[in-house]
Amino acid sequence: MKKILFLALLALVSCKQSSQSEMDRFVDDLMGRMTLQEKLGQLNLLPGGDINTGAAIESQVGELAANGQLGGVLNIKGLDKIKALQEVAVEKSRLGIPLIFGQDIIHGGVTVFPIPLAQACSWNMEAIEEAARIAAKEASAFGINWTYSPMVDVALDPRWGRIAEGGGEDPYLTGLVGQAMIRGYQGDYGKENVMACVKHFALYGAAEAGRDYNTVDMSRWRMFNQYLPPYKAAMEAHPGSVMSSFNVVDGIPATANHWLITELLREKWGFDGFLVTDYASINEMSTHGLGGQKECSVRALKAGTDMDMCSEAFIKQLEPCLAEGLVTEKEIDEACRRVLEAKYKLGLFEDPYRQIDPKRLETDLYTDAHRKAARNMAAETFVLLKNEGQLLPLQRKGTIALVGPLAHDRSNILGCWSTADEPARYSTLKEAMERCVGDSARVLYAQGSNFCADARLQAACAFNRPVERVDDKQARAEALRIAAQADVIVCAMGEMAEQSGESSSRADLNLPDVQMALLQDLVATGKPVVLLNFAGRPTLMGWEKEHVTAILNVWFGGSETGDAICDVLFGTKSPCGRLTASIPQSMGQIPLYYNRLNTGRPVPDDADGYRQYASNYLEVRNGPLYPFGYGLTYSTISYSDMKVEGNQASVTVANTGSRDAVEVVQLYIHDLAAQTARPVKELKGFQRVALKAGEKRTVAFDITPQMLSYYDAEGNEVIEPGEFDIMIGKSSADCDLLHAPYVLQ
Repeated sequence: MKKILFLALLALVSCKQSSQSEMDRFVDDLMGRMTLQEKLGQLNLLPGGDINTGAAIESQVGELAANGQLGGVLNIKGLDKIKALQEVAVEKSRLGIPLIFGQDIIHGGVTVFPIPLAQACSWNMEAIEEAARIAAKEASAFGINWTYSPMVDVALDPRWGRIAEGGGEDPYLTGLVGQAMIRGYQGDYGKENVMACVKHFALYGAAEAGRDYNTVDMSRWRMFNQYLPPYKAAMEAHPGSVMSSFNVVDGIPATANHWLITELLREKWGFDGFLVTDYASINEMSTHGLGGQKECSVRALKAGTDMDMCSEAFIKQLEPCLAEGLVTEKEIDEACRRVLEAKYKLGLFEDPYRQIDPKRLETDLYTDAHRKAARNMAAETFVLLKNEGQLLPLQRKGTIALVGPLAHDRSNILGCWSTADEPARYSTLKEAMERCVGDSARVLYAQGSNFCADARLQAACAFNRPVERVDDKQARAEALRIAAQADVIVCAMGEMAEQSGESSSRADLNLPDVQMALLQDLVATGKPVVLLNFAGRPTLMGWEKEHVTAILNVWFGGSETGDAICDVLFGTKSPCGRLTASIPQSMGQIPLYYNRLNTGRPVPDDADGYRQYASNYLEVRNGPLYPFGYGLTYSTISYSDMKVEGNQASVTVANTGSRDAVEVVQLYIHDLAAQTARPVKELKGFQRVALKAGEKRTVAFDITPQMLSYYDAEGNEVIEPGEFDIMIGKSSADCDLLHAPYVLQ
């Protein structure tokens, strides 16, 4: 009987592009046949036992799926496991409702792309969309149809490890990155697409002291103008789902915040997908002081939460709560409906096994085309911070000393949250460099040091990427021995992959102790030194800026890191990455961001010396070491002849050097007089411009009223007439060198 009912429901699905009314009829019919427990089952999301371990978990999910008490599974690995569990849900449960399978596909599948923070530094939305499309294709090939990405949290504090997962400090750019990822993931919900999940709603990136899961507290006015815009922008790309955040908003945990989820997200912004909690966040509400699991379940459902990730709160508590009148059947139905609609959009009712095709494991993973895309993107994310004496690009000749714990590493170069990686298939930087130079140059390698002196810290940051410890004294001696033979020293240094990401907050952002000691010894040799800085966040590089010859910030570039670094290091490609998060001079400056509000006693960022009774520090100037938007190329770029005519701003950009280059031309705006204080400058547009050596081009931007608007404390857009300062430049620090007034009538 169950199969007959299921086939009858399938008959209502005309095709994957069925209209809204057809989806409504289908879901209405299905829900009319469901029991209360089956409806609650759709709200229940549990881990599969692979990334989150435990055989007991696997047994539990199978039993719940058979009883129609499971809506989805996260982090289960293996096509056979996914197929077997889907068969249980479809063949053994009463109505045969398929499961949705989610995984943290954050920056690629087997083909690993750069971490999202690095991707944002490419300022290339087409490449970011393509990376998400490839990630979706690979994820769907191993049975996944839902990814917990993109993260669009604005992050102003680099101590927060999850800055690695987002677009940086700017709300406009972060929103564009989120939109590109959503388009790439979801496409038209075909077999090679997955459903996106925008996270973490909301304000998670503002955790106090940069400590993960910590308190967030701010005014509604600041929310709407600095932190909420990327989420709103993401909604314009129509994501299928949203994930709530762990933190409180206005003192109420986001998962139970009716204003946030229902009034703002659904009613004001028009989000029509389903909302899932973060991992066990309903249970964590008790720690926040909102009562037991029963009370927290009621508050989460009433706030607009649809699916409970891993707390098992809805499945255990909502039936008795309904009997007591604490929740209504309508509230349960609304949550169930949204989950079923997501499965319908994914085509799972049409074919529950649509992404379970073993042949795709042979044809769709780590292909030459995917690797080429990942290699090209990685090269575009690297930010050249310093290049004294035009040391870079290196020539393929002489002897190169390659030193550092990341020089011959296969897994840490990938970065955090690469849950589908296969490091054995990837080249190390050493292997890539040896291929690149061939017989033209000699590459000498030494690890040189451990990642850090503290063995316990190194082990804690290793997770599933074990790193053998070496004797630091012997390793340093070997590094200095090969350095003495070299013409140039290339240092591959920085963080371990899991020193950034979730639960990886850092109180000290300097290069780890033993690596810094090694770097200082190498610089002391007098040989030219290139620092390849691997990081999942902005790190402090004050000493490095002063003493190292060249610095290339390579972030964590993914599976093709080695070859991509060689492309840039030896000049096959020119560096074109630009920072999307300011690099501070000192820990004491944090949080540091370019689009700050002015003070009544401002001091320019570049002003040296202490000014009494003014807003500055005693020890350092106000500005960053390297500002938002900054990045060098192998050529020289000049800007001139900026104009604002009518509703258009333009500037002449010329490549005055001898190498081709890509310039990121950036437009900033400052509202000179408004009803509320406005930032000193805000990014409102940019263009990536490829310029041949000697080429000159006029770059124009249309100025729209929306570029000049802001939000009041209720989230209403405000467009005020008046005068604005329009600025165009290479970064947020020098954009005011070329500026002109614009008047909105």
